[in-house]
Amino acid sequence: MLAGGRSSRFGSDKAMAVLDGRMLAEHARTLLLPHVHSALIAGRDGAVPDLPSGDIGPLGGIAGALGYAASRGFTSVLTIACDMPWLPDGLLTALSRRASAYCPDVPVLGHWETGSLGNLLTHIETVPRRSVRGWAEAIGAIPIPAGAPIPNVNTPQDLDIL
Repeated sequence: MLAGGRSSRFGSDKAMAVLDGRMLAEHARTLLLPHVHSALIAGRDGAVPDLPSGDIGPLGGIAGALGYAASRGFTSVLTIACDMPWLPDGLLTALSRRASAYCPDVPVLGHWETGSLGNLLTHIETVPRRSVRGWAEAIGAIPIPAGAPIPNVNTPQDLDIL
């Protein structure tokens, strides 16, 4: 799960914010677990570091996750942001059934082949606009719409209304 960034709009570490008695990062981890071998945090101190360096944004977290997974023999990673406490039913299943797929409603939610790491690192170094959607489109990832709104916690007020 991607948990990097400064949380500037939130004002403190979003991943550690509590919703219904559990941290947001734990909600996201729980969503992933039925679909993955293991769930890890990318982009935080003490977690999988961003590649090629920190402060690149979500693409750096995805690159870090791809590098970590590839070095351990995994062929793909499923990514989610730490600030998504729930998802529409079936969305992660639909994403995980495709080799390279992403949710165009929230592009950090995706399934990526570890073999695409080199392409991603080149994209990060050469494309000025570092958007996940831009990279997903560049590699021909399949867009899988959410079909329903996905909550995204960017401010304490967002958390309050969930």
